[in-house]
Amino acid sequence: MEARPINITNIIAKTNNLYEAVIVAARRARQINDQNKLEYNQLAGSLLPAPDDEFDDRANPDLVKISLEFEKRAKPSQLALNELLTKGISYRTKE
Repeated sequence: MEARPINITNIIAKTNNLYEAVIVAARRARQINDQNKLEYNQLAGSLLPAPDDEFDDRANPDLVKISLEFEKRAKPSQLALNELLTKGISYRTKE
């Protein structure tokens, strides 16, 4: 998936502080990435061979298919920035 640039003025218009926006988007991207990892591990866990088949070098076509589907998804950082600009991610700061 290609990376699309986002105009900084759009981010500044939605938030008060650009640096806070970057941190909020990065944390949201980590959350999205963790969700993707969990989903992938759940799907792949059912397809992995038994532990005694450790030396089987053949690629599992179902596992390859799942991996390719996850690679086609939008990047977590891009999703987080889009969420920040469209929905507005709610966050709070420590006083």
